[in-house]
Amino acid sequence: MKVKICCIKSVDEAQTAIEAGADVLGLVGPMPSGPGPITAKEAGSIVETLPGHIDSYYLTSKTHFESIAEEYLKVKSSHIQLTDHLEAGTRRQLKFEFPHLKIVQVVHVLANEDIDKAQVYAESSDVLLLDSGSPNTAVKELGGTGRTHNWTISKSIVEKVKIPVFLAGGLKSENVIQAIQTVQPYGLDLCSGVRTQDRLDQKKLELFMKTVRNV
Repeated sequence: MKVKICCIKSVDEAQTAIEAGADVLGLVGPMPSGPGPITAKEAGSIVETLPGHIDSYYLTSKTHFESIAEEYLKVKSSHIQLTDHLEAGTRRQLKFEFPHLKIVQVVHVLANEDIDKAQVYAESSDVLLLDSGSPNTAVKELGGTGRTHNWTISKSIVEKVKIPVFLAGGLKSENVIQAIQTVQPYGLDLCSGVRTQDRLDQKKLELFMKTVRNV
């Protein structure tokens, strides 16, 4: 079970997460709302310090190829996490221009219709990430909400697609066992569940990792 610790803001937080056993670090670019945003330049500075076995996911809210590429070239992360719905063909264009870049498409799980949407996204993505945002509200919520969603829908997505799927949204040590048993995802992604007053909480992080490893 892979674990992604998101909203990493500094080299010190990155090191704390890695020492606790994180496999993936998430770096949040500018967003319309939510916790943890840093600049692309700051994210790139953190990525430069990471050991080779740690994947880095840079989260972008951009939806046009040119804007996404501009951010990515400043970060050089191993993965780009696309948190919103893109123009048609954008994921394929990113793969063509940056062959070694892995594409992570977020699916905000709101209704059963998202099962079909996820299957379409999977055709041009390397990874799916199931989250609990609200991309259709006046101020978009594209992650970091701290809310869970309908895990039964997420389970159906995991069963139907052929690429790795991360589960996000309101995960913490108290509910992660149920989440794993229900959804059976490839990996877990969390931000607020291991933070106190917007700072990475080492005790919460270590408890979460221990709980996951003991499942």
